[in-house]
Formats: sequence, structure tokens, C-alpha cells
Amino acid sequence: MRAAFATALASAAVLGVSAAPGLSLSVVTPDSVADVENLSVTTIVKNTGTETLKLLKDPRSVLSSDKTHTFNVANEKGSPEFTGMFVKYSPDHVVKTNNAADFAVLAPGQTYELTHNLAGVYNFTNTGAGEFKVDAPNVFQYVDASGKLASIEASTQSKKVALSGNLVSTRGLPKIESRSLSKRVAYVGCSTTRQSQIATAVTSANSYVSAATSYLNGISSGTTRYTTWFGAYTSSRASIVRSHFSSIGTDASSTTYDCSTCTSSAYAYVYANQPGRVYLCSAFWSAPNTGTDSKAGTIVHEQSHFTVNGGTQDIVYGQSGAKSLAISNPAQAIQNADSHEYFAENNPAQS
Repeated sequence: MRAAFATALASAAVLGVSAAPGLSLSVVTPDSVADVENLSVTTIVKNTGTETLKLLKDPRSVLSSDKTHTFNVANEKGSPEFTGMFVKYSPDHVVKTNNAADFAVLAPGQTYELTHNLAGVYNFTNTGAGEFKVDAPNVFQYVDASGKLASIEASTQSKKVALSGNLVSTRGLPKIESRSLSKRVAYVGCSTTRQSQIATAVTSANSYVSAATSYLNGISSGTTRYTTWFGAYTSSRASIVRSHFSSIGTDASSTTYDCSTCTSSAYAYVYANQPGRVYLCSAFWSAPNTGTDSKAGTIVHEQSHFTVNGGTQDIVYGQSGAKSLAISNPAQAIQNADSHEYFAENNPAQS
């Protein structure tokens, strides 16, 4: 049997049968940098396989220039504080709309190179100067031959860079404003039509949060709705989720919504240390007011990112990813923003 299998493999090679797709990721850094203002990392993604790959420019990946948590930076003292943006993004939406700008299409042997300036994205005050290991997530999503999402793991190696001088920067990031005390919605660069859409979504978001809080206050064990999005029930984990929704409260009604800065296919983004300001992107406007990946749900998602509301992360995107995370890692699920959004949207409805 083994001999027959080996013969079949050899025959396939001779006949030129297509091999599995391949990808490599190179991370390039200088040996040393004076001042975080000058800290840049260049990434090179290469198609090492024999078929063309249509890769998604996930905002968390090295294929995107968004100032997200793209890199893992650490030394023996720990990791610097991340001060960049959190983006709500839907791979399913990107595949459905099929906008060329949202993909990096690489023919066999072709590369995609991008330089990422990390000024303002990481604050090294807590770690101090020193040598840091730098690497990046190496799993990428692509559209396969059938038009469906698939994942591929790239071969990669980490790099090291020595940082000295200034350890914190705000270059390229918006000025941090204090939380609004007016208890009212404000708008920046939003048309009258969009202001009306936001106002409706804010009301629905508040209803989502109120209903989620009431639901969580009423359970003391795992329910279908809870375990679907947050995994196996424990009182301590449920308490954390409850505190997130309680902290969000009606914050949506005292938030500034900025329609002027984002034209990407994401839904929205925020900076965790800027509570009270949400930047809305193109996918937000085509989303339904309520339901899965809705305007109201997006607002809940973004509010959960703010440090004062619990500081959730973008660990996984989409309902499928969130459900899988709940099963595999409940401790991460309770810190995942999409998990909170889908729990609040409760679509399809679960009890």
C-alpha cells in the first residue's frame, strides 16, 4: 500500500498536478533604532506555491497599512503597550463585495512588500529601552478556487531590533480627547442622512446593551446563547462579560461619530484610550440597523474596545470564528469584541 501511494505521488509530480498553495513571510528590521519615531518594520509576503493566491488585506495582518496590533513585540521585560486602532472587519463582507482594493493578488513567485511605521502604535515606557523580538501573525485568509474563504500558514522567522532614546510617540495618531460630558451624540463630517442613520443605530445599540445586561443578570449557569458566544460557563467569566456590558451602558448616546476619515471596507475603528469617539467606515453604511453585523451591533462592538469598558480585542472576526473561539478558548472569547456584538445582536435568536 505504501509503495502504491509513493508511486501515485511520483506520478502526480511527473504529470504536473498542482501542489498545495505556499506562502512565506519575511520581517525586516534595522539592527538598532534611536527613538520610537523612527521604528519601522518592512514585511514581504511571497507566493511560494504554484497557484495564484487572492489574499484578504485583513487590517490585523501585514498586508494592511492600518495601525493595528499587527506585530508581536517583546523582550524579557514584557511587551510594550499597544496604542493603535481596533477595527471592526468582516472577511465575509469583503468576499461578498469583492472590491479589488481589499485583496492582494499574488501570482506564483510574486511578492507584496509593505513598510509599517510603528510610531504611535506601541508605547515602550513600561519595558524601557533594549532589544526586542519582532514577529507577525503568519496565518492569512484567501479566496479559494470555489470562491470560499480558506486559510494558509506562511513560513516565517522573527527578527530583533534594539531600541534606544524616546520610547513613546503620538505621531500620526489623532489627538486624544476627554470623554464627552454633554451626554449627547455629536457628529464630525456626517451628512444629514447619515446623522439620522447613526441616531437610529444608537437607540438600537442602547437597547441591545440593556437587553444583554438584563439577560446576563438573570442567568447563573450556561445557556445556549451564552455558551455559543462565550463558551463554557463559569461565574468568574460571566462576571467579566457582565461588567463589560454594564460599563458600556448608554455610552453610545454620549459618543462623537466621525464620518470624515475612513473610506476602507471595514465597518468602524476606535482607539481604546479615546472613549467617546468612533470612526465609521464604508461597510457601516450598507449594514442593516439591527441583525448580524449591523449598525447597532457595530456600535456595541466598538464601545467594548474602550479600556474603560473592559478593553476587548479583535482576536477573531465573524460568527463562525467567534463560535469556534468559544469552544476552543472561552478565556479569549470573553475578551473578543465580535463575541460581544453577536451575543448582543442575538441573531438568530437564542434563549
